[in-house]
Amino acid sequence: MEAGQTGPEHVISREQVWMVTAGVLDVTCDGRTEKISAGQTFVLPPDVLRQVHAPRAAEAHVAMRADGVASVPGTEGTRILPWAQ
Repeated sequence: MEAGQTGPEHVISREQVWMVTAGVLDVTCDGRTEKISAGQTFVLPPDVLRQVHAPRAAEAHVAMRADGVASVPGTEGTRILPWAQ
């Protein structure tokens, strides 16, 4: 993620395991925000509202089952994750 970039609030139907490889991410999950730095790993549970912000440039590897879908509050339906197709 580029410095200052914030992803949309969303829900993923599957658990995700993130490993931050560079920079820092501010991760809000279920209303709680944590600062995750390079070298740290965190798990986001399924079906919980989350948002990721990069106060400075960051990179992460994300692992999850390929059949997960995303939904965004205020929109109808779900979205297939592009990398899972």
